Amino acid sequence: MKMFIDDQWVESSDKAWMEIRNPGTGEVLDKVPRGTLEDAKRMVAAAQKGKLAMRKLTALQRFEILNRIALAIEGQANELGKLLAAENGKPILQTRAEVLVTANIFRGFGEESKRIFGRVMPVDAVRGNERHFAFTIRQPLGVVAAIVPFNYPVELWGHKAAAALAAGNAVVSKPPSACPLTLLKITQLMQECGLPKYAHQMITGPGAVIGDFLARSEGIQLITVTGSTEVGVRIAEIAAQNLKKVHMELGGNDALIILADADLEKAANAVVLGRLARGNGQICCAVKRVLVEASIYDKFAALLADKAKALKVGDQLLETTDVGPLINEQAAEEVEAFVNGAVKAGAKLLAGGIRHGTFMEPTVLRDVATDMPLFKEEVFGPVVPLVPFSSIDAAVDMANSSPYGLQSAVFTQDINKALDIAYRLEAGGVIVNWSSALRVETLPFGGIKMSGHGREGVHDTLEEMTDQKTVVVHNAFPPLVTE
Repeated sequence: MKMFIDDQWVESSDKAWMEIRNPGTGEVLDKVPRGTLEDAKRMVAAAQKGKLAMRKLTALQRFEILNRIALAIEGQANELGKLLAAENGKPILQTRAEVLVTANIFRGFGEESKRIFGRVMPVDAVRGNERHFAFTIRQPLGVVAAIVPFNYPVELWGHKAAAALAAGNAVVSKPPSACPLTLLKITQLMQECGLPKYAHQMITGPGAVIGDFLARSEGIQLITVTGSTEVGVRIAEIAAQNLKKVHMELGGNDALIILADADLEKAANAVVLGRLARGNGQICCAVKRVLVEASIYDKFAALLADKAKALKVGDQLLETTDVGPLINEQAAEEVEAFVNGAVKAGAKLLAGGIRHGTFMEPTVLRDVATDMPLFKEEVFGPVVPLVPFSSIDAAVDMANSSPYGLQSAVFTQDINKALDIAYRLEAGGVIVNWSSALRVETLPFGGIKMSGHGREGVHDTLEEMTDQKTVVVHNAFPPLVTE
């Protein structure tokens, strides 16, 4: 496949290509251009024409375009889901669902494009300004650059691209190098839905070269990134040189606290779906640390281990598969190293722990110490460390003892304890009686601390992707008559 730049499907300027492989089999699925700095400059230059065209669209026109894109994605959901599973490694039931969620995201932002409201601001409360009339409007930034990771590439791109277009911006997208094919297919669909020329472009190639350029370019007004904290910090540093707006959703080390009164069956299912199965454990807001009250620790550990052992690992294109391959063998080796290091340091393996190429068996460990890398660092794979606690204060302290603050969760039947813990946890979101790996497109999503800043969601992202302008009509009203 080629990349879409300057309203054309093109090769890279130096004719270099990258192979895209099925991470489970190693099969070459296709090849894409290895975009260059020259290609990126051409794309940003074309986007300047796109932002002018997008500014001329009415809210109704933006709504109609986004709704057509949603319908086009839905119409190709099976084909797109199969392609995404093949290149990404997630089981096909999950990738098909991801595609459908993306259609909902476009539809939701289409609706919100009709509700970008300003305000009328009274100024008669300030002495000497009683006759003025003031109001605010929100206007598009110009060009938004969207950089997305491999784990949920279609959905995470949708949150950025759909929002930017709804707000009246042009968009330039950088898909993940390991799995860009589905997003390129969707880009083809978008061109049939009435977008103005140059409104959306997509460049493939090395993230460091292209991402750094987009962060530096004066032709980009906002760069929105989902990825590792290391990548986010670098882009923020570069963007700061010209005060570019940045929106970051970065790493996480989410904690799940399970109190003694919890529904243990439901809690175990939440950990299985929120860590071991969904996304093959490669989710930024996945459950990564499970803190269990000491009185139920043994019981819960045994229950979770049994469920982990029952998961089916294999071909991601089979409907019966629960866990597919990680994105590449290096990623699987890194997860294996975390597990082996913890076992060597004294943790006890209850399930899994074995790697087969790019596949990692769902893994449960107990007796994990809080100073182990497995507990302290973000592990991107199907691994659950279990740690006991003796009091709520101790659990909250352990959960908060992390540089990350994306999401967290608590299981209890006591609503007072649930709300108390929710208020005290240092995270952008807290889920009560389910996994932290829960994201609904209508809710604000994002983190604090080293997990980033800003919020994504159909009711929130448009605030990030528009500028607010104040308009004052001087002496609009007649002089006040006082007796």
